[in-house]
Amino acid sequence: MKAVLPRFAPFSRGQLVVLALLAALPLVAPSYAASGRTIIVFAIMGLGLNIVVGWTGLLNLGIAAFGALGAYAYGILTCEIYPFQFGFWGGLLLAACVGAVAGVLLGAPTLRLRGDYLAIVTLGFGEIVQDALKNLEAITKGTQGINPLPAASLPGVDITSETPVRWFYLYLAILAVVVFLCRNLEFSRLGRQWFAVREDELAARCMAIEPDKAKLKAFATGAALAAVSGALLASVLSSTGEPANYDFQVSILALCIVIVGGIGSITGVLVGAIVMIGLNNIALPAISDAMQQAGIGSTSNVFTSPNNYKYLTFGLALVLMMRVRPDGIVHSRKAVRK
Repeated sequence: MKAVLPRFAPFSRGQLVVLALLAALPLVAPSYAASGRTIIVFAIMGLGLNIVVGWTGLLNLGIAAFGALGAYAYGILTCEIYPFQFGFWGGLLLAACVGAVAGVLLGAPTLRLRGDYLAIVTLGFGEIVQDALKNLEAITKGTQGINPLPAASLPGVDITSETPVRWFYLYLAILAVVVFLCRNLEFSRLGRQWFAVREDELAARCMAIEPDKAKLKAFATGAALAAVSGALLASVLSSTGEPANYDFQVSILALCIVIVGGIGSITGVLVGAIVMIGLNNIALPAISDAMQQAGIGSTSNVFTSPNNYKYLTFGLALVLMMRVRPDGIVHSRKAVRK
């Protein structure tokens, strides 16, 4: 009997194009390398949310809470004021484990909930995490945050805050690994179970699929990726920041990335992160600087500063996407192998 070897799904053409465009960003504009790292961080968070919302059909409005747990787990496991010194890579891995456990703890009591009810529970979970991190001051340092935190590191390579281009490419390599894992999850047996649960949970049960286990695995996987993004962001900032930095707006931004890019599409999430975070961190500041140089407006005037129209721009983008292209910029092919 001939053994069947496991097949790996390579990157799609769209994913390779997006990763190549990101790789070219520091070469074309080195000053935007720092903003590129933020794009990568939110792309990873969006990929985690896409597993829960896009592939399994579970509306999660508390993804920022898992990012906060990952950031604080990374801080506690790596900061000098604590007895744990796992370093960058050890802290990153353990933060993912903390996020996965938290995902299971949230998913277990909500297995029977769907739609608006699940959204309210996850929203409440996000608020609970914020308050818990703020009140556990003896452990989390309250609103001060945990700092200083170790930067990204590679053996024999100097990667510091003074070399943002090298740091950017390390983060890009981590993103490529995450995309590869998500791509293979999409075509795996577990991935097809997620799609089946999303389309019709009753029909999935009739096909010997256990929706409860599939949902728990989706919550755990998505939360682990969100925790990794939180740990990477904490490493960039050299601090966890205060718990309020991981509020409901962050969850909405991650959801906008998934919806605008293309819900259920890995390539779409990458495009959505570039569009939404690029608009916020690159386009609007550039427009503001150009207006100041031309003498059109100033940052002190609330009406002539483009940054004050940030959320208005996000809202208009969502309205236009739902009206013109409701499937997002990149349409999902529902895990059909090319």
